[in-house]
Amino acid sequence: MTAPPARFLRWLSGHMELGLAALLALAAAGGWAFALIADEVAEGETHAFDEAVLLSLRAPGNPADPLGPPWVEELARDMTALGGTAVLAFLTVAVFGLLWLQRRRLTALFLVAAVGGGLTLSSAAKALFDRPRPDLVPHGSHVYTASFPSGHSMMSAIVYLTLALLVARTLPDRRLKIYVVTLAAAVTLSVGVSRVYLGVHWPTDVLAGWAAGGGWALGCAALARYLSRRGAIEDED
Repeated sequence: MTAPPARFLRWLSGHMELGLAALLALAAAGGWAFALIADEVAEGETHAFDEAVLLSLRAPGNPADPLGPPWVEELARDMTALGGTAVLAFLTVAVFGLLWLQRRRLTALFLVAAVGGGLTLSSAAKALFDRPRPDLVPHGSHVYTASFPSGHSMMSAIVYLTLALLVARTLPDRRLKIYVVTLAAAVTLSVGVSRVYLGVHWPTDVLAGWAAGGGWALGCAALARYLSRRGAIEDED
């Protein structure tokens, strides 16, 4: 029996242009990866892996002491703050204003809908799975919600990658497009790693957050590309 992703890829290749098909294929892969991780977590199959990775980031024999000098822990807190609600909201508003001033107002409204939809998805997933936070090590940051998926990781992927992909559409130089998207991916990865290092998330929480958030951002990029072809939002430069 052919796996669903393979069938989906064949269907894409025969029904739409290559760039759009590639974005949709990557978005589907993110959703598929999230589903696989969620299934393993629900069955308890990831417990040994989660514990091993979490403890590997702590001093041997002292789970209260993260690896490295104190400045590394402080750096992790700085990185995790980049995935906080205030920072992500500020960046969304800032890029919304940039697009609006560029007279890309339909794209600006699309951005708000994409980020708002992602936030709703993240909140719903946390409520659905309701996974407890790690209890092996002290938390290096205050937490208020359930553990799976990592909200910081998922929303960082949604916001940074969506912002980067939409801004990249306005840039005429291919090198600039790659630079902006690479920066967004680097920040997203750093935020997720910091959540595990600080002991506030299991590694699979972060992996699931990256998968779902990345899939959402790529799906939004595909939709933006499709809408621009239809004249519903501003075209790429």
